[in-house]
Amino acid sequence: MSLPAPSPSIEGSSNLLHTFATITERIDLQPLFPKQQPLEVELGCGDASFIAEYAKRHPGRNFLGVERLLGRIQKLDRKGRRARLTNLRGVRIENAYFLEWLLPHRSATALHIYFPDPWPKKKHRRHRLVGGGFPALAARSLIPGGAVYLRTDDTDYFEQMLTVFGAAKEFAAVETPTELAEVRTDFEADFNAKGIPTLLAGYQLR
Repeated sequence: MSLPAPSPSIEGSSNLLHTFATITERIDLQPLFPKQQPLEVELGCGDASFIAEYAKRHPGRNFLGVERLLGRIQKLDRKGRRARLTNLRGVRIENAYFLEWLLPHRSATALHIYFPDPWPKKKHRRHRLVGGGFPALAARSLIPGGAVYLRTDDTDYFEQMLTVFGAAKEFAAVETPTELAEVRTDFEADFNAKGIPTLLAGYQLR
């Protein structure tokens, strides 16, 4: 895997995007943020509609958005700097790789996975982020009592999400907090405007 495109370092710059020195070692989270606070991670942050707004509402938490597409992660940078958010950072890399190999163990209080690619064809479903092995990776990344929050518009993918987490004994189903559910992603706003409802699920690490 090649390294993400270079970007200025956070120190001495207003750039909110982190550049990896290596992608074979877990990321050191401490230098990323000016304050050491509980960390929440959004895997697949899109144009940062959700994470930038949620970070603005919760200055006492740190937020890390993960996105592989350059144009989208640059929007996180622009939105975060425009809102003067010191508790928001972004990384450009593939979600599954970041979760399995780069995010430190027991580092996050919450993982947000909203409207991931549904890979609707049966032969492609193995590419779905939330598959059979996902709960174990999530459990390893979360602190005790941490939570995973899921959203999709795809009923088949939603059933898969419920199935894989329902079989994960280390997690218990929980309600998505109202104040969390009311902050929507760009895809979600578009879907809802067309009358397509959001399917939500939450699971807390026991």
